[in-house]
Amino acid sequence: MPHLTINGVSFHYEDTGGPDPALIFSHGLLMSSRMFAAQVAALRGRFRCIAYDHRGQGQSSDPGGRSHDMDTCYRDAVAVIEGLDARPCHFVGLSMGGFVGMRLAARRPDLLYSLSLLETSAEPESAENVPKYNRLAMVAGLLGTRWVVNRVMPILFGRTFMTDPAMEGTREFWRREIASRPRTIVRAVRGVVEREGVMEEITSIRVPTLVVVGEEDTATPPPKARRIHEHIPGSRLVRIAAAGHSCTVEQPAEVTQVLSDFFSTLPQ
Repeated sequence: MPHLTINGVSFHYEDTGGPDPALIFSHGLLMSSRMFAAQVAALRGRFRCIAYDHRGQGQSSDPGGRSHDMDTCYRDAVAVIEGLDARPCHFVGLSMGGFVGMRLAARRPDLLYSLSLLETSAEPESAENVPKYNRLAMVAGLLGTRWVVNRVMPILFGRTFMTDPAMEGTREFWRREIASRPRTIVRAVRGVVEREGVMEEITSIRVPTLVVVGEEDTATPPPKARRIHEHIPGSRLVRIAAAGHSCTVEQPAEVTQVLSDFFSTLPQ
């Protein structure tokens, strides 16, 4: 498996090769680059698709410390893009990956052709969610994520996905994946829960931007996506029916089509 060592971390990534520009996928908390498997499979003939794991998640190494804050993860993304000679790229960030993507587009627009923000927020974590997520993080840090996976699944996935018999195999795959996370995942959780908002900063974004939200997303619900859309000039907002916080997994074909249609509108 390919790894890139930068900023003291061995980053796992998958790179299909193929025509430029590169399309870089940045995943959500507790997930991994595998959540973009359907999109990579569909788009690899059109783009060089790169999907990487954040520090301390998936197959990337964990350098230690108290938390993996979003500014550090932003600097990681800069280093991944430059280290893989993938600039400028189309950047697709979901949830935590979106936190990274907004910082990239505002601070290093030279690295991007476009920005796609899926199931994310430009605001700090809500005061309502912080104590709940901190309790889950404490249990995961002490005992492991297998003790909280049943509480986490309805946050990461919408009600349609969680109840559809046809999705049972996919549900169980991700249940096993999430339950297997090491106790050190608490560092990534802290980085997300304690993040600062970037709502004012994103008003400076000028790269073409797509904002996507699942209608069943309870972690970063549609009003948060609308506020991002309203703050990024010229951005487009798309809602995905029957999808929660992990739309690339829950409605892979529709999300892939939305991304493909967006890329088709951009200058070649």
